[in-house]
Amino acid sequence: MKYKRVLLKLSGEALMGSQSYGIDAKILEQYSNEIKSVIDAGVQVAIVIGGGNIFRGVQGVTDGVIERAQGDYMGMLATVINAMALQGAVERKGIKTRLLSAIKMEEICEPFIRRRAIRHLEKGRVVIFGAGTGNPYFTTDTAASLRAVEIGADLVLKGTRVDGIYSTDPEKDKTAQRFEKISFSEVYERGLHVMDLTAITLCQENKLPIIVFDMNKENNFLNVCRGDKIGTLVS
Repeated sequence: MKYKRVLLKLSGEALMGSQSYGIDAKILEQYSNEIKSVIDAGVQVAIVIGGGNIFRGVQGVTDGVIERAQGDYMGMLATVINAMALQGAVERKGIKTRLLSAIKMEEICEPFIRRRAIRHLEKGRVVIFGAGTGNPYFTTDTAASLRAVEIGADLVLKGTRVDGIYSTDPEKDKTAQRFEKISFSEVYERGLHVMDLTAITLCQENKLPIIVFDMNKENNFLNVCRGDKIGTLVS
């Protein structure tokens, strides 16, 4: 395998499947199978997952009523719900996991401690990071980049429903150009919404490459870790 330790970033919306909110059991099953195949190949896997499938549903109601910081904390709690769901699905495949949270909630997950996270990975456990960075005003994209740097990951993998980075939204524009490889500076210049700018800058400063790929295609996660040319490489 080309990459020994990777951090997989999943959006909360990805867990919705075809639903308008919540968690689709079929998607959980699919993702847990993909994660198992990568673990079985000997790759160390850490995961950061968003909370949009839960929090977006209440955001419209809370806009203008609840301040931004409070809303961000609500979003962090949503990520923990998703992390627990993914943890349960992965463990049903016989893979040991650990859920580490940036906000203390010791009854359901361990507090984030960098050395402990690395030790779990070395023991072959899937490490799921919940509650983002633990701070408001930072996205789960930034949390993914930060955790990847902290654990010494070889790569950040952003699993999406499209097969890479395009010049415009490929679901709206059929003439959108797909990039096989792109630099961090080009991402800035073109205003591409790969990850938020804080996350991109963190990866750039630490020379940590990002691959954006289609997580919904069978064996894509494994093939990316193998080094196959899948998705778009940002480096």
